[in-house]
Amino acid sequence: MSTVFTKIINGELPGRFVYRDEKVVAFLTIEPVAYGHTLVIPVEEVDKWTDADPALWAHMNEVAQKVGAAVVESFDAPRAGYLIAGFEVPHAHIHVFPAEDMSGFNLANVNRDPDPAKMDEAADKLRNALGTTDLA
Repeated sequence: MSTVFTKIINGELPGRFVYRDEKVVAFLTIEPVAYGHTLVIPVEEVDKWTDADPALWAHMNEVAQKVGAAVVESFDAPRAGYLIAGFEVPHAHIHVFPAEDMSGFNLANVNRDPDPAKMDEAADKLRNALGTTDLA
C-alpha cells in the first residue's frame, strides 16, 4: 500500500513541491509549524530513517541543508529547524522549518488550517531561493 507521501510524489494527491530529483523530493507540509515548513522525503518508500541506505540518507541531508539555507533566507529566520519524527506517516522524512525559538520543535504546535495563499507564497519563496521555479 502506497503511503500518502508516495501518492503526492506520484501526483495522485496535490503537493507544493520546492525541490525534486530522482531520489529525493521536498514539499510543504499541509500542517506547518511556520509558513515554509518543508518535508524532505526519499522517493523510495523507506519507513524509518535508520533503515535508509546510507547514500540515500546522506543525499536527503544534503537536500535538507539546501532547503534549510533557503528557509533562513526566504523567511529571515534566525535558524532553520530540523526534526525527524516519523510517526505521522510511515515514510522517512525530515522536517525543515523557519525557527524563531524552540516552539517549532513541538509538532503539537502545527497550524491545522493554514492560509492557502500564504502556503503558495511560501512555496514560491523557497523555489526562488532554491532555483527550482520550474516546479511551480
